[in-house]
Amino acid sequence: MSTCERGVVTPRRVPFGISVLGGPTTVIDIGGSRLVCDPTFDPPSDYGYLQKLTGPAADEAAVGAVDIALVSHDVHPDNLDNAGRAFALSAPVVLTTATAAARLGGPAVALDPWTTWSAPAGELRITAVPARHGPADGERNDEGFVNCEVTGFVIEADDGPTVYVSGDNASLQLVREIRECVGPIDVAVLFAGSASVPTKFEGRPLSLTPERAAAAAEVLGAPHVVVAHQDGWRHFATGAADTRAAFHAAGIADRLCPAPLGHWCVPDQGDRLSPPPG
Repeated sequence: MSTCERGVVTPRRVPFGISVLGGPTTVIDIGGSRLVCDPTFDPPSDYGYLQKLTGPAADEAAVGAVDIALVSHDVHPDNLDNAGRAFALSAPVVLTTATAAARLGGPAVALDPWTTWSAPAGELRITAVPARHGPADGERNDEGFVNCEVTGFVIEADDGPTVYVSGDNASLQLVREIRECVGPIDVAVLFAGSASVPTKFEGRPLSLTPERAAAAAEVLGAPHVVVAHQDGWRHFATGAADTRAAFHAAGIADRLCPAPLGHWCVPDQGDRLSPPPG
């Protein structure tokens, strides 16, 4: 990523910026709105089958009020822990899957794949896009989903970039479908970390591996990539160093945002709106 402003996240908003706070939790300022995706604000905790090793790089007070919470799924604490759930439900709007909306209630709005939610003035549009939380041949649950229902999001704003947030998607086939349907992606927020647990799908990855994250970036044609969901939890098999190595091996290391957790990653105005390479 060619240019990054290294400022720490505070309640003061920026014209456009993305910051990973730890785990999947990502703050996005775009189109005058502040969004938080998959908030996880608990301290280090043991949830039984998952262990959180570190707390967020910025807490709820540092993030401040948000306009929209994006919840890729609600049944795993590494994507929505106890404090994160309370924070999400304090937002005016929570966009999530149909099954999660039914469980969360309150401000939760169910979005089926390819359904778009628009802000009242229409300046911000968020589309739910398909995701699969495990291998292609993974056994489906009683609701018909691999592991559980998960969604990604495509965020568009007037005079702003197009941002793709993958959620816990492990499928490159779905990434190709999203690229074909949406068109160019300016910034991709990819959940990687090779998440795995021994009791599910023979321990195979439930999210993108570093190599598949690099492949997803190439499929999307995204000139800027922010990687989340690769730190802070014991079941993440790979981390930031592995991601950097995979992107270097693919020859696209310059697309990665190097900003530390809790800091803004903000491409130049002209650079972020340039067409994808190739």
